[in-house]
Amino acid sequence: MKILVTGTAGFIGSHLAQRLLDRGDEVIGLDNLNDYYDVTLKQARLARFAEHPNYTHITADLADRAAVESAFATHKPQRVVNLAAQAGVRYAAENPHVYVASNVTGFLHILEGCRHHGVEHLVYASTSSVYGANTKMPFTEHRATEHPLTLYAATKKANEQMAHSYAHLYGIPCTGLRFFTVYGPWGRPDMALFLFTKAILDGQPIKVFNHGHHKRSFTFVEDIVEGVIRTLDSVPGTNPDWNGMTPDPATSGVAPYRIYNIGNEQPVELLRYIEVLEDCLGRKAEMQMLPLQAGDVPDTEADVSDLIASVDYRPSVSVEDGVARFVEWYRGYYV
Repeated sequence: MKILVTGTAGFIGSHLAQRLLDRGDEVIGLDNLNDYYDVTLKQARLARFAEHPNYTHITADLADRAAVESAFATHKPQRVVNLAAQAGVRYAAENPHVYVASNVTGFLHILEGCRHHGVEHLVYASTSSVYGANTKMPFTEHRATEHPLTLYAATKKANEQMAHSYAHLYGIPCTGLRFFTVYGPWGRPDMALFLFTKAILDGQPIKVFNHGHHKRSFTFVEDIVEGVIRTLDSVPGTNPDWNGMTPDPATSGVAPYRIYNIGNEQPVELLRYIEVLEDCLGRKAEMQMLPLQAGDVPDTEADVSDLIASVDYRPSVSVEDGVARFVEWYRGYYV
């Protein structure tokens, strides 16, 4: 297939592009290569597949309407995976306009491209952060998500609602994927595992929020990518069981639309995550214990029963294996 993937210089997008190329797809990559973090890392990710004969790169911003329209008109992708977004949850407090431009206006441009160019299926990244003030575990797609706690989460919730409206109005099959705490090789320098590894190797203290007692469904990047590919290949239809009752949040009923969690079902306490990293590095961390940050939730836990039922897949890489693979990459790239 010919697939437009946005964010191919990013953490997840670069892994996805490589996998799609490996299986024989043609990939049109779109990324603005912004300087939110080290551009040379983004360039190094791209360099792994930039010369592949089935890869074409477009350097553009999703907020640039003309550029996005041109990408669709020129390349006519059959399917689209939208992973590009302004990264960094806490960055939104300082630069809210950047978030809305990328995550809301940019997503509208993607939806319009799909609408006017006959795209067969749009898959887009959402986040477990949309569960916000929910405290009932595990988080399930069939529960309402009306109380996001950060602007980042609010923009992703907006994406889900925008996608549903386009799926209903124009018959565009849309699948939203709520990612849970992704980590692994080629990760972002502003993410916890990256920050912890650098600080420990430099002999600097690490900031441990909530005194390390919150739990997360840490999910290895290759598990995320496998889930993306399987859902990309599974085009949603309308819900045949819908009979005029209130549509289910995960499946609609009036539109070809689905929402899935992609996360490890075994949440891990942050202190255990740090302990695994210490073992992999062969060094102990100096920990600066701090309270929970504003906007953070105490715990996340993914219910992936829908993912299993629909595409026969569940994330399975343990933190022991995943962190070891990250450390191996980090040492090879930086040390």
